[in-house]
Amino acid sequence: MQYELRTQVIEPPRKTFTHLVERYGDRPASRYEEGSIGIQPKENFHYRPLWDPAHDIYDEAFSAFRLTDPYSFTDPRQYYYAPYVTSRAAMADAVASTLDYLDKRDLLSRMPDAWSALMGELLVPLRHYESGAQMVSCDIARFGFGTTITQCAAYAAFDRIGNAQAVSRIGIALDGGTAALLGEAKTRWVEDASLQGLRRYMEELFLEKDWGKALIRLDVLDRLIYGLFFGHLDDAAIDAGAGSYSLLAQHQASWFTDQRKWVDALYKAWVADPETGAANKALLAATTTEALAAAHAAIAPLAARADELVGAGAAAHVEATATTVRDAVAALTA
Repeated sequence: MQYELRTQVIEPPRKTFTHLVERYGDRPASRYEEGSIGIQPKENFHYRPLWDPAHDIYDEAFSAFRLTDPYSFTDPRQYYYAPYVTSRAAMADAVASTLDYLDKRDLLSRMPDAWSALMGELLVPLRHYESGAQMVSCDIARFGFGTTITQCAAYAAFDRIGNAQAVSRIGIALDGGTAALLGEAKTRWVEDASLQGLRRYMEELFLEKDWGKALIRLDVLDRLIYGLFFGHLDDAAIDAGAGSYSLLAQHQASWFTDQRKWVDALYKAWVADPETGAANKALLAATTTEALAAAHAAIAPLAARADELVGAGAAAHVEATATTVRDAVAALTA
């Protein structure tokens, strides 16, 4: 008796959901598309919130920035739950591996005193900055409109908690395994003159009701903070013999590169919108100009203190970064 093996292909009765077929055509959809497109609630709301009766519970009018089609923006990273968690688990493992290496080699205690002071006085208190950024990102996730936008903000909120934890672990390692430096960092965040501008900026950002403006204001400050601490000072640390700082800074720098991908993509979607693009351009330019002035004033004392400690040209770098941001936005909104 002989047997003949054959492959039989069974075509599925439908390739994806109807709303995705209407948008993209009758083709198989990616997991990202199925979990992101067309999810935003738009109708059948039972009541308007008592705390803001002028808006529906989900309302495009929570921001002056509008997209004719909210799903004209998609996350260039194509993150949904599984790839996001996989990516962030790898980041967390990398941070832990670096800290273990520094601990085994006792490298943090062998850093130049000035760089140890900079980390204790200025870097470790940034755990509170990250915590504030997490609150702002949660607000954007709640009041944003369009799932592709709000899920990016929600992932960013989780990231910020991870960043705060990473900075906290640096503080614990720097203090020989105790949490005393974290307590000092909180006191510095509340009392040190060099940090009060940054703290005030973040606390005022909590009051911003337009989630689009809040995103821009946070992003502008991020560019100055991350450019200084995890870019410029990273290079300066290598030249000054503080390689341990550089080993730690690489992880935050990598995260910020990833974060900027979706923020830049959203800016481009705003200005390219066929109906609201002109208004978005004007508002983006005005909001960025205002935010840059405030962010520069907030970080200037911190940069000055960094220069006092390590003399790395921090203030000049902040000036240069502000100019770069200003030029980039001018080119985008021209």
